[in-house]
Amino acid sequence: MKKIGTILFSIAFIFSLIISVPTGGEAFEMTDTIRKSVIAGSWYPGKPEVLRSDIEGYLRNVQIDDFEGRVVGLVSPHAGYIYSGQVAAFSYKLIQGKKFDGVIVIGPSHRHYFKGASIYGGAGYETPLGVVPVDANLTEEILSNAAGRISFISAAHSQEHSVEIQLPFLQVALGEFGFVPIVMGIQSRGACEEVAEAIYESIKDKNVLVVGSSDLSHFHGYDDAVTMDSIVIDHMDRMDAEGLLKSLEKGTCEACGGGPIAVTMMVAEKLGAKNSKVLKYANSGDVTGDRRGVVGYAAAVFFRGDDDVKKDVGTDVGLSDVDKALLIDIAKKSVEAKLSGRGVPDFDITSDILKTNMGAFVTLKKHGRLRGCIGYIEAIKPLSTTVGEMAQAAAFRDPRFPAVKKEELKDLSFEISALTPLKRISDVNEIEVGKHGIYMVKGLRSGLLLPQVATEYNWDRLTFLEQTCYKAGLASGAWKDKETKVYIFSAEVFGEDE
Repeated sequence: MKKIGTILFSIAFIFSLIISVPTGGEAFEMTDTIRKSVIAGSWYPGKPEVLRSDIEGYLRNVQIDDFEGRVVGLVSPHAGYIYSGQVAAFSYKLIQGKKFDGVIVIGPSHRHYFKGASIYGGAGYETPLGVVPVDANLTEEILSNAAGRISFISAAHSQEHSVEIQLPFLQVALGEFGFVPIVMGIQSRGACEEVAEAIYESIKDKNVLVVGSSDLSHFHGYDDAVTMDSIVIDHMDRMDAEGLLKSLEKGTCEACGGGPIAVTMMVAEKLGAKNSKVLKYANSGDVTGDRRGVVGYAAAVFFRGDDDVKKDVGTDVGLSDVDKALLIDIAKKSVEAKLSGRGVPDFDITSDILKTNMGAFVTLKKHGRLRGCIGYIEAIKPLSTTVGEMAQAAAFRDPRFPAVKKEELKDLSFEISALTPLKRISDVNEIEVGKHGIYMVKGLRSGLLLPQVATEYNWDRLTFLEQTCYKAGLASGAWKDKETKVYIFSAEVFGEDE
Protein backbone atom coordinates (compact mmCIF):
# COMPACT_ATOMS: atom_id res chain seq x y z
CA MET A 1 0.00 0.00 0.00
CA LYS A 2 2.87 2.41 0.78
CA LYS A 3 4.32 1.88 -2.70
CA ILE A 4 0.92 2.42 -4.36
CA GLY A 5 0.42 5.63 -2.35
CA THR A 6 3.78 6.97 -3.48
CA ILE A 7 3.06 6.10 -7.13
CA LEU A 8 -0.31 7.89 -7.00
CA PHE A 9 1.34 10.90 -5.37
CA SER A 10 4.03 11.00 -8.07
CA ILE A 11 1.46 10.81 -10.87
CA ALA A 12 -0.54 13.65 -9.30
CA PHE A 13 2.54 15.84 -8.99
CA ILE A 14 3.83 15.15 -12.51
CA PHE A 15 0.37 15.91 -13.89
CA SER A 16 0.44 19.24 -12.07
CA LEU A 17 3.64 20.24 -13.87
CA ILE A 18 2.10 20.15 -17.36
CA ILE A 19 2.41 23.63 -18.82
CA SER A 20 0.70 25.38 -21.68
CA VAL A 21 1.72 28.03 -24.17
CA PRO A 22 2.45 31.46 -22.71
CA THR A 23 -0.19 34.12 -23.18
CA GLY A 24 -0.36 37.79 -22.31
CA GLY A 25 -2.62 39.40 -19.74
CA GLU A 26 -6.29 39.93 -20.50
CA ALA A 27 -8.12 43.24 -20.15
CA PHE A 28 -9.01 43.39 -16.47
CA GLU A 29 -12.62 43.68 -15.51
CA MET A 30 -14.13 42.06 -12.42
CA THR A 31 -16.79 39.50 -13.34
CA ASP A 32 -19.38 37.46 -11.46
CA THR A 33 -17.60 34.21 -12.29
CA ILE A 34 -17.15 31.73 -9.45
CA ARG A 35 -14.15 29.46 -9.91
CA LYS A 36 -15.26 25.91 -9.16
CA SER A 37 -13.00 23.57 -7.24
CA VAL A 38 -10.76 21.43 -9.43
CA ILE A 39 -9.20 19.32 -6.66
CA ALA A 40 -12.05 18.55 -4.26
CA GLY A 41 -12.42 14.80 -3.92
CA SER A 42 -8.80 14.17 -4.90
CA TRP A 43 -6.31 16.49 -3.19
CA TYR A 44 -8.70 16.94 -0.27
CA PRO A 45 -12.13 15.44 0.63
CA GLY A 46 -15.07 16.51 -1.51
CA LYS A 47 -17.69 16.13 1.22
CA PRO A 48 -17.89 19.26 3.40
CA GLU A 49 -18.45 17.38 6.66
CA VAL A 50 -15.46 15.13 6.05
CA LEU A 51 -13.27 18.03 4.90
CA ARG A 52 -14.10 20.15 7.96
CA SER A 53 -13.62 17.21 10.31
CA ASP A 54 -10.22 16.38 8.80
CA ILE A 55 -8.99 19.96 9.10
CA GLU A 56 -10.26 20.33 12.65
CA GLY A 57 -8.45 17.10 13.48
CA TYR A 58 -5.18 18.40 12.00
CA LEU A 59 -5.55 21.60 14.04
CA ARG A 60 -6.27 19.70 17.26
CA ASN A 61 -3.03 17.78 16.82
CA VAL A 62 -0.97 20.99 16.88
CA GLN A 63 0.48 22.36 20.10
CA ILE A 64 2.42 25.62 19.84
CA ASP A 65 3.67 27.03 23.13
CA ASP A 66 4.69 30.58 24.03
CA PHE A 67 3.97 32.21 20.69
CA GLU A 68 3.48 35.95 21.08
CA GLY A 69 3.09 38.41 18.25
CA ARG A 70 0.88 39.66 15.45
CA VAL A 71 0.99 37.36 12.46
CA VAL A 72 1.74 39.14 9.18
CA GLY A 73 2.59 36.26 6.85
CA LEU A 74 2.50 32.48 6.66
CA VAL A 75 4.08 29.79 4.50
CA SER A 76 2.05 26.63 3.98
CA PRO A 77 2.51 23.59 1.70
CA HIS A 78 0.15 22.74 -1.16
CA ALA A 79 0.30 18.98 -1.61
CA GLY A 80 -2.66 16.68 -1.02
CA TYR A 81 -3.88 16.87 2.57
CA ILE A 82 -2.98 13.26 3.36
CA TYR A 83 0.64 14.23 2.71
CA SER A 84 0.96 17.81 3.89
CA GLY A 85 -2.23 18.64 5.80
CA GLN A 86 -0.72 18.10 9.21
CA VAL A 87 2.22 20.37 8.39
CA ALA A 88 -0.11 23.09 7.07
CA ALA A 89 -2.07 22.96 10.32
CA PHE A 90 0.93 24.38 12.19
CA SER A 91 0.62 27.63 10.23
CA TYR A 92 -3.14 27.89 10.47
CA LYS A 93 -3.26 27.07 14.18
CA LEU A 94 -1.65 30.45 14.85
CA ILE A 95 -4.48 32.40 13.20
CA GLN A 96 -7.41 30.26 14.34
CA GLY A 97 -10.21 32.53 15.55
CA LYS A 98 -8.41 35.76 14.59
CA LYS A 99 -9.78 38.54 12.39
CA PHE A 100 -8.12 40.09 9.36
CA ASP A 101 -9.22 42.80 6.93
CA GLY A 102 -8.46 40.34 4.15
CA VAL A 103 -6.16 37.54 3.03
CA ILE A 104 -3.79 37.41 0.05
CA VAL A 105 -2.82 33.91 -1.12
CA ILE A 106 0.16 33.70 -3.46
CA GLY A 107 0.91 30.45 -5.25
CA PRO A 108 3.16 29.31 -8.11
CA SER A 109 1.82 28.32 -11.52
CA HIS A 110 2.27 24.60 -12.20
CA ARG A 111 0.29 24.30 -15.45
CA HIS A 112 0.63 27.56 -17.34
CA TYR A 113 3.86 29.29 -18.36
CA PHE A 114 3.89 33.09 -18.23
CA LYS A 115 5.96 36.00 -17.00
CA GLY A 116 5.11 38.02 -13.92
CA ALA A 117 2.01 37.40 -11.85
CA SER A 118 -1.71 36.99 -12.43
CA ILE A 119 -4.48 38.20 -10.14
CA TYR A 120 -7.92 36.59 -10.42
CA GLY A 121 -10.71 38.70 -11.91
CA GLY A 122 -13.75 36.64 -10.84
CA ALA A 123 -16.06 36.94 -7.86
CA GLY A 124 -14.77 34.05 -5.79
CA TYR A 125 -13.32 30.58 -5.38
CA GLU A 126 -15.62 27.71 -4.41
CA THR A 127 -14.65 24.83 -2.12
CA PRO A 128 -16.91 22.21 -0.51
CA LEU A 129 -17.10 24.58 2.49
CA GLY A 130 -18.60 27.39 0.41
CA VAL A 131 -17.52 30.33 -1.75
CA VAL A 132 -14.63 32.52 -0.61
CA PRO A 133 -15.33 35.95 -2.13
CA VAL A 134 -12.61 37.85 -3.93
CA ASP A 135 -12.03 41.26 -2.34
CA ALA A 136 -12.63 43.46 -5.39
CA ASN A 137 -11.43 46.67 -3.74
CA LEU A 138 -8.14 45.18 -2.58
CA THR A 139 -7.69 43.49 -5.95
CA GLU A 140 -8.06 46.78 -7.77
CA GLU A 141 -5.71 48.51 -5.32
CA ILE A 142 -3.01 45.94 -5.97
CA LEU A 143 -3.48 46.23 -9.73
CA SER A 144 -3.27 50.01 -9.50
CA ASN A 145 -0.09 49.89 -7.44
CA ALA A 146 1.40 47.24 -9.74
CA ALA A 147 1.25 49.70 -12.66
CA GLY A 148 0.78 46.96 -15.27
CA ARG A 149 3.23 44.48 -13.76
CA ILE A 150 0.38 42.21 -12.57
CA SER A 151 -2.35 41.17 -14.98
CA PHE A 152 -5.26 38.73 -15.24
CA ILE A 153 -4.49 35.49 -17.08
CA SER A 154 -7.48 33.16 -16.69
CA ALA A 155 -5.50 30.04 -17.65
CA ALA A 156 -3.17 30.66 -14.72
CA HIS A 157 -6.07 30.10 -12.29
CA SER A 158 -8.44 27.69 -14.00
CA GLN A 159 -6.64 24.45 -13.05
CA GLU A 160 -4.07 25.68 -10.53
CA HIS A 161 -4.15 23.96 -7.12
CA SER A 162 -1.58 25.98 -5.14
CA VAL A 163 -4.00 28.75 -4.17
CA GLU A 164 -7.16 26.69 -3.85
CA ILE A 165 -5.69 24.14 -1.46
CA GLN A 166 -5.08 26.84 1.18
CA LEU A 167 -8.71 27.95 1.26
CA PRO A 168 -10.41 25.16 3.27
CA PHE A 169 -7.84 25.63 6.06
CA LEU A 170 -8.50 29.38 6.00
CA GLN A 171 -12.26 28.81 6.01
CA VAL A 172 -12.06 26.63 9.11
CA ALA A 173 -9.51 28.86 10.88
CA LEU A 174 -11.05 32.27 10.10
CA GLY A 175 -14.69 31.72 9.14
CA GLU A 176 -15.78 34.36 6.63
CA PHE A 177 -13.17 36.49 4.89
CA GLY A 178 -12.42 38.15 1.56
CA PHE A 179 -9.27 37.27 -0.30
CA VAL A 180 -7.07 38.03 -3.29
CA PRO A 181 -5.65 35.07 -5.28
CA ILE A 182 -2.30 35.71 -7.00
CA VAL A 183 -0.50 33.14 -9.15
CA MET A 184 3.15 33.71 -10.07
CA GLY A 185 4.66 32.57 -13.36
CA ILE A 186 8.43 33.04 -13.80
CA GLN A 187 9.60 33.78 -10.26
CA SER A 188 12.55 36.09 -10.91
CA ARG A 189 13.94 38.40 -8.27
CA GLY A 190 12.52 41.38 -10.15
CA ALA A 191 9.06 39.83 -10.35
CA CYS A 192 9.10 39.08 -6.63
CA GLU A 193 10.11 42.63 -5.76
CA GLU A 194 7.41 44.11 -7.99
CA VAL A 195 4.66 41.90 -6.56
CA ALA A 196 5.82 42.56 -2.98
CA GLU A 197 5.86 46.32 -3.49
CA ALA A 198 2.37 46.35 -5.05
CA ILE A 199 0.99 44.29 -2.16
CA TYR A 200 2.71 46.39 0.50
CA GLU A 201 1.46 49.68 -0.92
CA SER A 202 -2.06 48.24 -0.92
CA ILE A 203 -2.11 46.83 2.63
CA LYS A 204 0.29 49.00 4.64
CA ASP A 205 -2.62 50.62 6.51
CA LYS A 206 -4.65 47.40 6.79
CA ASN A 207 -4.51 44.21 8.83
CA VAL A 208 -4.13 41.78 5.92
CA LEU A 209 -2.67 38.27 6.12
CA VAL A 210 -0.30 37.14 3.35
CA VAL A 211 0.03 33.40 2.66
CA GLY A 212 2.87 32.02 0.53
CA SER A 213 2.00 28.59 -0.90
CA SER A 214 4.94 26.28 -1.55
CA ASP A 215 6.29 22.76 -1.30
CA LEU A 216 10.05 22.23 -1.00
CA SER A 217 12.35 19.69 -2.72
CA HIS A 218 10.83 17.12 -5.10
CA PHE A 219 11.66 13.44 -5.60
CA HIS A 220 15.08 13.19 -4.01
CA GLY A 221 16.12 10.52 -1.55
CA TYR A 222 15.13 11.22 2.03
CA ASP A 223 18.56 12.37 3.28
CA ASP A 224 19.28 14.52 0.22
CA ALA A 225 15.84 16.10 0.53
CA VAL A 226 16.38 16.99 4.18
CA THR A 227 19.76 18.54 3.30
CA MET A 228 18.28 20.67 0.52
CA ASP A 229 15.20 21.63 2.52
CA SER A 230 17.31 22.74 5.47
CA ILE A 231 18.67 25.53 3.26
CA VAL A 232 15.16 26.86 2.57
CA ILE A 233 14.29 26.48 6.25
CA ASP A 234 17.37 28.44 7.27
CA HIS A 235 16.46 31.31 4.93
CA MET A 236 12.90 31.39 6.27
CA ASP A 237 14.11 31.28 9.88
CA ARG A 238 16.25 34.35 9.15
CA MET A 239 13.55 35.96 6.98
CA ASP A 240 16.17 36.18 4.25
CA ALA A 241 14.27 36.58 0.98
CA GLU A 242 17.30 37.58 -1.07
CA GLY A 243 19.35 34.65 0.23
CA LEU A 244 16.54 32.25 -0.60
CA LEU A 245 16.28 33.51 -4.16
CA LYS A 246 20.07 33.22 -4.62
CA SER A 247 20.09 29.65 -3.29
CA LEU A 248 17.22 28.72 -5.61
CA GLU A 249 19.08 30.24 -8.57
CA LYS A 250 22.21 28.24 -7.70
CA GLY A 251 20.16 25.04 -7.42
CA THR A 252 21.35 24.24 -3.89
CA CYS A 253 17.73 23.97 -2.79
CA GLU A 254 14.27 23.66 -4.31
CA ALA A 255 10.86 25.20 -3.67
CA CYS A 256 8.21 25.30 -6.39
CA GLY A 257 6.75 28.34 -4.62
CA GLY A 258 10.08 29.99 -3.86
CA GLY A 259 8.74 33.22 -5.35
CA PRO A 260 5.60 33.26 -3.16
CA ILE A 261 7.76 32.52 -0.09
CA ALA A 262 10.12 35.38 -0.98
CA VAL A 263 7.24 37.79 -1.64
CA THR A 264 5.65 36.89 1.70
CA MET A 265 8.92 37.59 3.52
CA MET A 266 9.47 40.85 1.61
CA VAL A 267 5.98 42.12 2.45
CA ALA A 268 6.31 41.07 6.09
CA GLU A 269 9.60 42.93 6.42
CA LYS A 270 8.15 46.05 4.80
CA LEU A 271 5.28 45.90 7.31
CA GLY A 272 7.73 45.95 10.20
CA ALA A 273 7.87 42.26 11.07
CA LYS A 274 11.30 41.30 12.40
CA ASN A 275 10.46 37.84 13.68
CA SER A 276 10.16 34.55 11.85
CA LYS A 277 9.83 30.94 12.88
CA VAL A 278 9.67 27.65 11.02
CA LEU A 279 6.97 25.79 12.90
CA LYS A 280 7.16 22.35 11.30
CA TYR A 281 9.07 20.41 8.68
CA ALA A 282 8.28 16.97 7.26
CA ASN A 283 8.27 15.22 3.91
CA SER A 284 6.14 12.65 2.15
CA GLY A 285 8.47 9.88 3.32
CA ASP A 286 7.41 10.60 6.89
CA VAL A 287 3.82 9.83 5.84
CA THR A 288 4.18 6.95 3.38
CA GLY A 289 7.34 5.37 4.76
CA ASP A 290 8.83 5.33 1.25
CA ARG A 291 12.08 7.33 1.52
CA ARG A 292 13.29 6.85 -2.06
CA GLY A 293 11.74 9.92 -3.69
CA VAL A 294 10.12 12.39 -1.31
CA VAL A 295 8.59 15.88 -1.38
CA GLY A 296 9.33 18.37 1.40
CA TYR A 297 6.85 20.52 3.31
CA ALA A 298 7.28 23.35 5.80
CA ALA A 299 5.06 25.67 7.83
CA ALA A 300 6.44 29.08 8.78
CA VAL A 301 5.25 32.36 10.28
CA PHE A 302 6.48 35.95 10.01
CA PHE A 303 5.28 38.21 12.77
CA ARG A 304 5.64 41.39 14.76
CA GLY A 305 6.65 40.67 18.33
CA ASP A 306 7.99 42.39 21.40
CA ASP A 307 11.15 43.42 19.56
CA ASP A 308 9.10 45.41 17.04
CA VAL A 309 7.24 47.65 19.48
CA LYS A 310 8.00 49.75 22.51
CA LYS A 311 7.88 48.05 25.92
CA ASP A 312 6.68 51.19 27.63
CA VAL A 313 3.41 50.89 29.54
CA GLY A 314 3.29 54.45 30.81
CA THR A 315 0.14 56.51 30.48
CA ASP A 316 1.49 59.06 27.98
CA VAL A 317 1.75 58.08 24.32
CA GLY A 318 2.88 61.57 23.31
CA LEU A 319 -0.28 63.25 22.02
CA SER A 320 -0.40 67.05 22.03
CA ASP A 321 -3.55 69.02 22.86
CA VAL A 322 -3.91 69.75 19.14
CA ASP A 323 -3.67 66.01 18.35
CA LYS A 324 -6.33 65.20 20.94
CA ALA A 325 -8.70 67.89 19.67
CA LEU A 326 -8.33 66.62 16.10
CA LEU A 327 -8.99 63.01 17.14
CA ILE A 328 -12.17 64.05 18.98
CA ASP A 329 -13.25 65.94 15.85
CA ILE A 330 -12.53 62.87 13.69
CA ALA A 331 -14.60 60.68 16.03
CA LYS A 332 -17.59 63.04 16.07
CA LYS A 333 -17.60 63.78 12.35
CA SER A 334 -17.25 60.08 11.48
CA VAL A 335 -20.45 59.34 13.39
CA GLU A 336 -22.21 62.41 11.96
CA ALA A 337 -21.26 61.32 8.43
CA LYS A 338 -22.73 57.86 8.96
CA LEU A 339 -25.97 59.30 10.35
CA SER A 340 -26.37 61.71 7.42
CA GLY A 341 -25.42 59.14 4.77
CA ARG A 342 -22.39 61.15 3.66
CA GLY A 343 -18.83 60.04 3.28
CA VAL A 344 -16.36 60.80 6.06
CA PRO A 345 -14.63 64.12 5.29
CA ASP A 346 -10.89 64.25 4.61
CA PHE A 347 -8.82 65.45 7.55
CA ASP A 348 -5.50 67.23 7.32
CA ILE A 349 -3.23 64.84 9.20
CA THR A 350 0.22 66.39 9.68
CA SER A 351 1.20 64.99 13.08
CA ASP A 352 3.50 61.96 12.82
CA ILE A 353 1.96 60.32 15.88
CA LEU A 354 -1.51 60.38 14.29
CA LYS A 355 0.01 58.54 11.31
CA THR A 356 1.56 55.92 13.60
CA ASN A 357 -0.12 52.52 13.93
CA MET A 358 -1.66 52.43 17.39
CA GLY A 359 -4.45 50.61 19.21
CA ALA A 360 -7.34 52.73 20.44
CA PHE A 361 -10.85 52.53 21.88
CA VAL A 362 -13.65 55.04 21.41
CA THR A 363 -16.22 55.32 24.21
CA LEU A 364 -19.59 57.02 23.77
CA LYS A 365 -21.59 58.23 26.77
CA LYS A 366 -25.07 59.70 26.97
CA HIS A 367 -25.82 61.76 30.06
CA GLY A 368 -22.91 60.07 31.75
CA ARG A 369 -24.02 56.52 30.96
CA LEU A 370 -22.21 54.17 28.58
CA ARG A 371 -23.70 54.21 25.08
CA GLY A 372 -21.04 52.21 23.20
CA CYS A 373 -17.37 51.26 23.34
CA ILE A 374 -15.31 49.40 20.73
CA GLY A 375 -11.65 49.47 19.75
CA TYR A 376 -8.61 47.80 18.26
CA ILE A 377 -6.32 46.19 20.82
CA GLU A 378 -3.31 45.93 18.56
CA ALA A 379 -1.57 48.60 16.51
CA ILE A 380 -2.81 47.60 13.08
CA LYS A 381 -3.78 50.98 11.56
CA PRO A 382 -2.77 54.65 11.89
CA LEU A 383 -4.25 56.21 15.04
CA SER A 384 -6.34 58.73 13.06
CA THR A 385 -7.86 55.91 10.96
CA THR A 386 -8.46 53.72 14.00
CA VAL A 387 -10.32 56.46 15.85
CA GLY A 388 -12.64 57.21 12.92
CA GLU A 389 -13.47 53.55 12.35
CA MET A 390 -13.93 52.74 16.04
CA ALA A 391 -16.16 55.78 16.59
CA GLN A 392 -18.56 54.42 13.96
CA ALA A 393 -18.25 50.91 15.40
CA ALA A 394 -19.05 52.13 18.93
CA ALA A 395 -22.05 54.10 17.66
CA PHE A 396 -23.56 51.50 15.36
CA ARG A 397 -22.05 48.05 15.99
CA ASP A 398 -21.70 47.60 19.75
CA PRO A 399 -23.93 44.51 20.28
CA ARG A 400 -24.91 45.70 23.75
CA PHE A 401 -26.76 48.75 22.45
CA PRO A 402 -29.08 49.72 19.59
CA ALA A 403 -27.54 51.86 16.85
CA VAL A 404 -27.25 55.55 17.67
CA LYS A 405 -30.00 57.72 16.19
CA LYS A 406 -29.55 61.20 14.73
CA GLU A 407 -31.52 62.87 17.51
CA GLU A 408 -29.14 61.41 20.11
CA LEU A 409 -26.02 62.99 18.65
CA LYS A 410 -26.37 66.24 20.61
CA ASP A 411 -26.44 64.28 23.89
CA LEU A 412 -23.35 62.16 23.20
CA SER A 413 -19.88 62.74 24.61
CA PHE A 414 -16.80 61.12 23.09
CA GLU A 415 -13.85 59.66 24.98
CA ILE A 416 -10.75 58.22 23.30
CA SER A 417 -8.22 55.82 24.81
CA ALA A 418 -4.96 55.65 22.83
CA LEU A 419 -3.26 52.41 23.87
CA THR A 420 0.37 51.60 24.59
CA PRO A 421 1.66 48.23 23.29
CA LEU A 422 0.61 45.06 25.13
CA LYS A 423 3.09 43.54 27.59
CA ARG A 424 2.65 39.98 28.77
CA ILE A 425 3.19 39.52 32.53
CA SER A 426 3.81 36.48 34.72
CA ASP A 427 3.27 38.29 38.03
CA VAL A 428 -0.10 40.01 38.48
CA ASN A 429 1.46 42.24 41.14
CA GLU A 430 2.79 44.27 38.19
CA ILE A 431 -0.76 45.49 37.61
CA GLU A 432 -1.27 49.05 38.87
CA VAL A 433 -4.96 49.84 39.25
CA GLY A 434 -5.71 53.18 37.62
CA LYS A 435 -2.68 52.97 35.34
CA HIS A 436 -2.96 49.61 33.60
CA GLY A 437 -5.67 47.92 31.59
CA ILE A 438 -5.84 44.13 31.37
CA TYR A 439 -6.14 41.89 28.32
CA MET A 440 -6.64 38.21 29.08
CA VAL A 441 -6.52 35.25 26.68
CA LYS A 442 -7.26 31.56 27.28
CA GLY A 443 -7.74 29.35 24.25
CA LEU A 444 -10.20 31.06 21.92
CA ARG A 445 -11.63 33.27 24.67
CA SER A 446 -10.36 36.75 25.38
CA GLY A 447 -11.46 39.85 27.23
CA LEU A 448 -10.21 43.39 27.79
CA LEU A 449 -10.97 46.13 30.31
CA LEU A 450 -9.57 49.65 29.95
CA PRO A 451 -7.60 51.26 32.82
CA GLN A 452 -10.33 53.78 33.62
CA VAL A 453 -12.93 51.05 34.22
CA ALA A 454 -11.24 49.90 37.44
CA THR A 455 -11.05 53.50 38.65
CA GLU A 456 -14.70 54.24 37.86
CA TYR A 457 -15.88 51.20 39.84
CA ASN A 458 -13.29 51.54 42.61
CA TRP A 459 -11.99 47.98 42.07
CA ASP A 460 -8.92 46.57 43.70
CA ARG A 461 -6.44 44.43 41.72
CA LEU A 462 -8.16 41.11 42.48
CA THR A 463 -11.60 42.41 41.50
CA PHE A 464 -10.14 43.88 38.31
CA LEU A 465 -8.66 40.49 37.39
CA GLU A 466 -11.92 38.69 38.15
CA GLN A 467 -13.96 41.16 36.12
CA THR A 468 -11.61 40.74 33.16
CA CYS A 469 -12.14 36.98 33.44
CA TYR A 470 -15.90 37.52 33.29
CA LYS A 471 -15.46 39.80 30.26
CA ALA A 472 -13.61 36.94 28.53
CA GLY A 473 -16.36 34.45 29.38
CA LEU A 474 -14.11 32.66 31.89
CA ALA A 475 -14.48 31.65 35.52
CA SER A 476 -13.45 34.33 38.02
CA GLY A 477 -10.22 32.57 38.96
CA ALA A 478 -9.14 31.69 35.41
CA TRP A 479 -6.35 34.29 35.58
CA LYS A 480 -4.45 31.83 37.82
CA ASP A 481 -4.51 29.01 35.22
CA LYS A 482 -1.16 28.36 33.55
CA GLU A 483 -2.91 28.29 30.15
CA THR A 484 -4.18 31.86 30.64
CA LYS A 485 -2.09 34.70 29.22
CA VAL A 486 -2.37 38.03 31.01
CA TYR A 487 -1.24 41.24 29.31
CA ILE A 488 -1.16 44.79 30.62
CA PHE A 489 -1.22 48.06 28.76
CA SER A 490 -1.89 51.67 29.53
CA ALA A 491 -3.79 54.37 27.74
CA GLU A 492 -3.78 58.09 27.24
CA VAL A 493 -7.43 58.88 27.91
CA PHE A 494 -9.05 62.14 26.86
CA GLY A 495 -12.46 63.39 25.87
CA GLU A 496 -14.85 66.32 25.85
CA ASP A 497 -17.00 67.65 28.62
CA GLU A 498 -20.64 66.67 28.42
